[in-house]
Amino acid sequence: MKEISVRAGGQAGDGIASVGDTIAKSFSRMGLHVFGLNSYQSVIRGGHVWFQARAGAERFYSQGDGCDVLYALDLQTAEVHLPTLRDGGVVIYDPEKFQIDPSKIPVGVSALEVPTLALARKHTPQSILQNAAGVGACAYLAGIPLPLLHEAISDSFGKKKGEVVDWNLACAADGYAHAQSKRPPHPHAVALAGPPKMLMTGNQAIALGAAAAGLKFLAQYPMTPASTIMHWLAAHSMETGVVVKQAEDELAAIHMAIGASYGGVRAMTATSGGGFSLMVEALGMAGMCEIPLVVVESQRSGPSTGLPTKTEQGDLALMLGAGQGEFPRAILAPSSPAEAYRAAVQAFALAENWQTPVLLASDLYLSESSATVELAEIDFKVPIPSLRLEPGNGNGHSGEYLRYRYTESGVSPRSLPGQRGLQWTAASDEHDEKGHLISDVKSGIPHWVAERKRMMDKRMHKLEGLAREAEPPVQEGPAQADLTIVTWGSTIGPVRDAMKILAAKGRKVNLVHFPTVYPVHHERTMALLGAARRTLLIEANFSGQFGRLLRTETGLHLTDRLLKYDGEPFYPMEIVGRALELLDGR
Repeated sequence: MKEISVRAGGQAGDGIASVGDTIAKSFSRMGLHVFGLNSYQSVIRGGHVWFQARAGAERFYSQGDGCDVLYALDLQTAEVHLPTLRDGGVVIYDPEKFQIDPSKIPVGVSALEVPTLALARKHTPQSILQNAAGVGACAYLAGIPLPLLHEAISDSFGKKKGEVVDWNLACAADGYAHAQSKRPPHPHAVALAGPPKMLMTGNQAIALGAAAAGLKFLAQYPMTPASTIMHWLAAHSMETGVVVKQAEDELAAIHMAIGASYGGVRAMTATSGGGFSLMVEALGMAGMCEIPLVVVESQRSGPSTGLPTKTEQGDLALMLGAGQGEFPRAILAPSSPAEAYRAAVQAFALAENWQTPVLLASDLYLSESSATVELAEIDFKVPIPSLRLEPGNGNGHSGEYLRYRYTESGVSPRSLPGQRGLQWTAASDEHDEKGHLISDVKSGIPHWVAERKRMMDKRMHKLEGLAREAEPPVQEGPAQADLTIVTWGSTIGPVRDAMKILAAKGRKVNLVHFPTVYPVHHERTMALLGAARRTLLIEANFSGQFGRLLRTETGLHLTDRLLKYDGEPFYPMEIVGRALELLDGR
């Protein structure tokens, strides 16, 4: 498969993300499939950061292994990333800034000296334009046409005009011309492949999907890596009609979202593991009061503050047990921006239909990596069903409204504040059908003991409906395989790429993944995994939390594992190596 990967690295504050975004946008506008990985530190200045944009005519699902063009803004970048350059690779650097020891350059890799500072000084005494020259050189080597690069650079400035934009365009052209004068393009240079493709991060896709699903209120406290959900919705609040409220903390945010949903407004909050830990008491209140609620939990490395800008799938156990006592919930785990869009839409439908909290499990790798999305994968015309409201002026005993009426599905008709004759109490205590509390002077009395059990059974019965309505496990690859890989969430992407490599080696490997992590679809899970010849569980956590859930729910024990918890995403060749060990009996 013809593809190319361009990597840029330097110190935090050097504008590496802007370099990567520009290259990734240019690739997507060439009609290519793109995956952009942003690796950064949790400080404003200092600390090594890098961005990789991978592009090709065929779809892939991860950052891949290694790179072809490396733009190094400092010596540390060269030392760290030179070993990742593949045969035929090129490292771009400015000899005015530092020198690279020729003995450190791998065999088959060449160096291209680009005087980025000197080219920048042609336009302004400051060095702020050096990256424009570096981007120009990268674009030439990768096969990006200069006019298309100029378009991407111009768009990055938004509505700003003037000499700063002109300087960047001219400096990019200088870098492009300098590289062109020194060598031919990279052997893997790409070409125009069709009409432009959409490029979005997982967080942008979640925000867009939520807006399409009828979201009208977002309450959020900023926390990496969930913050850009709020940023995107705030920037597009006028077009989407979404009210965005930055709360004073995470507990306030989830309470605001619950209050809005109680009032009949589709509401959401988003956070990471540390913020979600503060929300769990309120999550239980939403479960007790049977109020629809969508919570995005974008995981990062823990415990506590952990590695705040690194990825992990370590919060599954937290999401499963969040909130005191037991109440129904669903946990959805998309693997790509396109899936994240659809998962956000489904999360609101499930929360509304079953009147319970729904968690959308993302992580830093999905939330902040960018990927191209086909228009056909995004359904912008999402049907938004009407609320299931109690008609008329009430029902039940003596005309009282039975908000928590016992039903076969566990879902009772709702009313909204202000509906005449349909007033009800929404309290965190246990209650009867009318919402009257049974927790203070009635608990322990035989009649109310039975009422508590009956109400608990009613709520938990929703799990059966959630399991039926949510997306079941999916199998990809050959129906009969020597090895079945089991995984969930963002880890699916590198697994899909690894499967292509294994297939090219003639190995029969398939994939079973779980768009709905919980509730577990028992029948489908047993049908896919019960007859598997050998399985390999892959997760980005220490203890194999999803494997433990599967064993609890189905009795299946997946003994062969590949677990990663160093803060870095999986790379396809890591997965290939472990799969070959099992297939070859090593």
